[in-house]
Amino acid sequence: MSVILAIESSCDETSVAVCNNGKITANVIANQTIHQNYGGVIPELASRVHQQNIIPVVQQALIDANVSKKDINAVAFTRGPGLLGALLVGVSFAKSFALALDLPLIAVNHMHAHILAHFIEDPKPTFPFLCLTVSGGHTQIVIVRDFDQMEIIGETMDDAAGEAFDKTAKILNLPYPGGPLIDKHAKNGNPLAYTFPVPQIKNFDYSFSGFKTAILYFIRDKVKENPNFIEENLDDICASVQHSIVNILLIKLKKAALEYGIKDIAIAGGVSANSGLRATLQEEAKKLGWNVFIPAFEYCTDNAAMIAIAGHYKFMKNDFVGQDVAPASRMEF
Repeated sequence: MSVILAIESSCDETSVAVCNNGKITANVIANQTIHQNYGGVIPELASRVHQQNIIPVVQQALIDANVSKKDINAVAFTRGPGLLGALLVGVSFAKSFALALDLPLIAVNHMHAHILAHFIEDPKPTFPFLCLTVSGGHTQIVIVRDFDQMEIIGETMDDAAGEAFDKTAKILNLPYPGGPLIDKHAKNGNPLAYTFPVPQIKNFDYSFSGFKTAILYFIRDKVKENPNFIEENLDDICASVQHSIVNILLIKLKKAALEYGIKDIAIAGGVSANSGLRATLQEEAKKLGWNVFIPAFEYCTDNAAMIAIAGHYKFMKNDFVGQDVAPASRMEF
């Protein structure tokens, strides 16, 4: 029996969740709209807003879960990776809360939590399974053998897929956050209107730096020919870019699934909310006989529910840390 309070503050969402015996009973997320004015997350501003949000978000989570502080058995928190200042707010609060109530602390790797989000609701994958984890900062193919046994077999050599979406949006003068807007426009466009190069990277690794440059030069040259090119062709551009990124992701995922003989395939991370990726993955599943697992939208982007479920499995193994634990902007997987 366990009631775990979980805190997520790795970037610009202040989130707190409660996990009661493996079931999420609260998942409160406070977004930071201030960054829209700057076209991206400003780390110092993110830290300050986390400080403003953390106490009321914790209070709301306890109310939603219908529990009090005395019911909590452990405190889980995102240790990293993420923005150091943002992490510091969450880690410091978790340590203080735990110290005041004499509770054990559970440190969670943010990327592990994205993968374990698949165990919040049914259906759940069975071990071993492959997980394509795609976000603004990470792109990885992971073999998941158990709740605490994960191995990266492929990852980006430079930029992440989520960054490719966001930078493309910026080139197209779309407001921040731009990734969801590309997805929205892509639904009305022709995915084969324009073609972009597929990076030729060995094994199961990815690269998106050259892809981003190709899009930049493509838009630059087209705008020289027609200053209204973006406005007149926005839907087709977005659809073509999204189609290309999804294709790049799936090429390596299919290769890994074939080589390792794994049929249970999952996606996780913020980009797993992309409708094009979801639809294409389901189409490939029908062709290849895969069992596909995709978290609910609320568990794709950064949230504390995934920290809570990861904390639940760590709690069952008494995997605790001391009060000397510190946030880590980068962590070993």
